[in-house]
Amino acid sequence: MEYTLDEKYKLIKEEVLKNKSKNPIEIAKSIMHKDFVNIHGPEHHFLDGASFMVAYKNSGGDIDIRKAIDVLAERTIKMPGAMCGYWGMCGSVASVAAVLAIIHEVSPLSSSAYYAENMEFTSSVINKMSEIGGPRCCKRNAFLSLSSGVRFVKEKYGVEMELDEIECEFSSWNKQCIGTRCPFHK
Repeated sequence: MEYTLDEKYKLIKEEVLKNKSKNPIEIAKSIMHKDFVNIHGPEHHFLDGASFMVAYKNSGGDIDIRKAIDVLAERTIKMPGAMCGYWGMCGSVASVAAVLAIIHEVSPLSSSAYYAENMEFTSSVINKMSEIGGPRCCKRNAFLSLSSGVRFVKEKYGVEMELDEIECEFSSWNKQCIGTRCPFHK
């Protein structure tokens, strides 16, 4: 079945909001296996941040999850697919950074430390992605963004999410898989 991006967002929202896990990668992987999530695609721009947001909430993070998830959807649906190649910015990183901005109410006019910390987070993950290189892989980039986000909020804000060893189970679906160059390849 073919889904519109709006339909995918609705289904992702339903799935994440019923999840009780404190591990954003576990949440994301459970949804990545659904028929409405492609191996690559702009639905990851919402899925990754939404998984992070719900794990943050489930780990004791202070956030109005229903309101925040709607704000995240409004922001991420504006991101085009293939941002990594065409813009030099991964949509997964932008999605997790958007969650951080929503949590701390950061705006373009913010002068708080949170503004700078969001940039610190984004640049550190993009740097890791640049070291691995391409071609694109929405799963690999999700795992990098989410695992980095878990460590970041623990260090900066004292919110401890769960994070297990990450093994990719999507390699056989990805025609451009880089194999052992990927830190998550089995």
